[in-house]
Amino acid sequence: MTSRIECKSRWKRVTVISNTIKIFYTPIEAAIRWSNLSEHEETILDKLNPDCIPSAQELEEWPLVSLNFGRIYDGLLNGDLPFGRKGITCADPELLTSPDVTIRHVDMRVWMIENYPDQRPDFLFDEYERSLHPSISVEAAQILVFERDLWCSTSKKLQAQLNVMQSELETATTRNGGESLSQRAEYTYLNIIGALVQLILSETPSGIAYSTFRSQEAIITALIAHHAGLMGITERTLHAKFAEAKRRLMAQVI
Repeated sequence: MTSRIECKSRWKRVTVISNTIKIFYTPIEAAIRWSNLSEHEETILDKLNPDCIPSAQELEEWPLVSLNFGRIYDGLLNGDLPFGRKGITCADPELLTSPDVTIRHVDMRVWMIENYPDQRPDFLFDEYERSLHPSISVEAAQILVFERDLWCSTSKKLQAQLNVMQSELETATTRNGGESLSQRAEYTYLNIIGALVQLILSETPSGIAYSTFRSQEAIITALIAHHAGLMGITERTLHAKFAEAKRRLMAQVI
């Protein structure tokens, strides 16, 4: 019984939404939808003279509809919002005083984005578009998501390379009978490690982080969690080596 009621409720919601979206609208229809009063559209229209453009007095009962209706007509009168008759754009100035004037859905959407970017009425924008910041377009959001995924992949590769180099460093030390590497070899590894740590903690020019790590401490914690027991993979050693690698990089830049 519950599932039938829920299904019926969802179907009713879908039907209401589909009825509010049309290929074109009269200015008053668009104003009513913009004001989120689609459920009261019939009541509102019944109180208006269908042969005339609604006046401010007729819309006193619905101040938001009156405001949005005025905004739409301002766009029509100033040439910002294309109009026509029965959905056919013709820009006949006589239509501006006729109740037959119509606005295409696609033109209304473009006009809304350009002139009222903070407005996202559901008859023009889907749920995802309404959740976006007004200054971020769908295309920009898609680019940001793509860039984030790309750098997440790069981050994983960099982390894997860092782990391999740490392992090679420990192996080389073991082969030398536990003795230290030559100064040249150690400086080389420190340069590589320092550069990788710096890159992992950096951002792209557009502000997207190269990795999910936000601090050197986070990198050390992850290394210990995944490679505990390996020679050199201790908090003390990693802090010391990372600090030394950072100092070498800064000294060379200066």
